[in-house]
Amino acid sequence: MTTTTTATRAAGRDGPTARMRRLGAVALVGLAAVAATGGTALGSSDTDPSGSEPSGSESAGSDLASTEPAGTEMAGTEPTEGSGAGDDEALPGEGLDITFVQGVKGDEFYVSMECGVRDAAEELGADVDVQGPDQFDATLQNPLLDSVIASDPDAILVAPNDVEASAGPLQRAQDEGIEVILVDTVVNDETIGASRIASDNFQGGVMAADALAELIGEEGTVLVINVQPGISTTDQRQAGFEEQIATYPDVEYIGVEFSRNDPARAAEIVTATLAADPDLAGIFATNLFSAQGTATGLLQAGRQGDVQVVGFDAGPAQVDQLEAGDVQALVVQKPYDIGYQGVEQAVAAVNGDEVTPEIQTDFVVATADNLEDEEISQFFYQADCDD
Repeated sequence: MTTTTTATRAAGRDGPTARMRRLGAVALVGLAAVAATGGTALGSSDTDPSGSEPSGSESAGSDLASTEPAGTEMAGTEPTEGSGAGDDEALPGEGLDITFVQGVKGDEFYVSMECGVRDAAEELGADVDVQGPDQFDATLQNPLLDSVIASDPDAILVAPNDVEASAGPLQRAQDEGIEVILVDTVVNDETIGASRIASDNFQGGVMAADALAELIGEEGTVLVINVQPGISTTDQRQAGFEEQIATYPDVEYIGVEFSRNDPARAAEIVTATLAADPDLAGIFATNLFSAQGTATGLLQAGRQGDVQVVGFDAGPAQVDQLEAGDVQALVVQKPYDIGYQGVEQAVAAVNGDEVTPEIQTDFVVATADNLEDEEISQFFYQADCDD
């Protein structure tokens, strides 16, 4: 993938506060050097990474080749050359304030992303604050963004809640000289975001279609339960699924229903669909809450294991459902990696270093047969960063 420098991308966007911070960072480096000559190093530390992901982050035998750009750091790997610090050097993120605005609080996907954010921030020396709305809703997230912008951080990592409605505050952030890094979800305006880091969600939908077709013997009716229109990630998963499932001539796709990120609503959709189509063969649930509600609905209808389910995401509840046989496969993202790389790109952008404009992370597919395999289980989502 092509790269560009922030100096080129951000011309005219650098506000006076950001410039003062960078001058302060330069002064700190000078003080550290002076102190070092007297036998004392200021801000010195060892920077061995402490990422929570085990080494070997790609699953053996995965059908999807890694789409990580050359030189991109993954969780549990050594930091990029030059990103560490010797005893008399400042860390590259020292003195920088970064705010991570989650898509929604309490979702293990975003909790796992937060773990990557915090680990990278600690390693690079940046200060990080984490906030998120109580629901995945731009009308709740945008006021948070306005408050964050008013606090004038050096960079914002954000999973925008809507491709259009989220663009306004993010454009204001850039206009005020704040670096914006989009993580997981994006907005349609391609001028927003020094870097965009997300799973290849269209390909994830393709993988879900292939997995579900295999589970149902490539025949029967199938349903998609999505979140809501206007979310970049789940829109792409649905599109990838629909395109790929059409290649199976004996599979009938009966359409999509929207749960609005409510597991109870997803369960209601399942029971209503089964009443209208008792021969339903399979369901693709496009995110964590949709998959959770789908499994609940099948349990309530007494059809668990009869209707095959492919879920997206792998929070603790979804892994439990996979172990119990309520869900037959999970398409697992790598949110830790997204958060970790988001901080790396944010620090590079603020410092005027080379930035990768677009990074796509890949997936593994978990089934009952491989869920104990460390190459798969290492990517299951965390409910707490201390886990």
